[in-house]
Amino acid sequence: MTITITAFERSPDGGQGMARDMRVRWALEEVGQPYGVRLLSFKAMKEPAHLALHPFGQFPTYQEGDLALFESGAIVFHIAERHAGLLPDDANVRARAITWMFAALNTVEPPIVDREVAEYLEDETWYEQRLPFIDERIRKRLGELSGRLGNADWLDGAFSAGDLLMVTVLRRLEGSGILEEYPNLSAYVARGKARPAYKRAFVAQLAVFTAAPTA
Repeated sequence: MTITITAFERSPDGGQGMARDMRVRWALEEVGQPYGVRLLSFKAMKEPAHLALHPFGQFPTYQEGDLALFESGAIVFHIAERHAGLLPDDANVRARAITWMFAALNTVEPPIVDREVAEYLEDETWYEQRLPFIDERIRKRLGELSGRLGNADWLDGAFSAGDLLMVTVLRRLEGSGILEEYPNLSAYVARGKARPAYKRAFVAQLAVFTAAPTA
C-alpha cells in the first residue's frame, strides 16, 4: 500500500526543513519506505476533506490503505514500530528510545515553540518583555539535555526515533544564537543533519518550495 503524507504547497519556512512533515519524511527515509506527498494550501487545511484527516486542520497527515494518522510524533512512532531502523530490538532500550520521543515533544519543544509564537504573533512590546523569560526556560532545558548527552553521539546508544525528533526540535533554535551556547548540542544537531536519510528528506521538502509559484 502506498504511503501518502500531506504538506504545505508553499512552506512558510522557505523549505528549510522546519515544517513538521520533515520529521515524517526523515523517518520514512531512515526506514527505506517510499511515499507520496499531497500538497495543500492554507485554505485547504481548514476544509472538510482535510479536517476529516486532521481534526485541528494542521500538517502533516499520514495515510496508508484505510489507516489515517495525524500528529507528527504519532506518525513517526507508527513508522518506527512498523519498520526496522528507528527503535532498538531490546525491550528496555526500546522503551528508553520512546521516552526520548516524548521528551523531545513534551519537554524540550514547548518553550521553543512558545518563543516562535511570541516572535511572530504577539505585540512587539509584549514580545520584548517576555523574551528573556522564554529564553531562560529554553536554556534550562538545553542545559539539562546537554548534561545528559555529554560527549555521546546520540541520546542512548545508537541513533533512534528519539534522536530524530530531538534533532528536529532543536533545529527550531537555529538562528537564535541559543543553541550555539551548547557546543555538544550543536554538534548533535549537525550529526543528525549529516545523515543521508535526513539529506534526502531535506532535498525533497526544499524541492516543493522551490518549485512552487511565487504568490
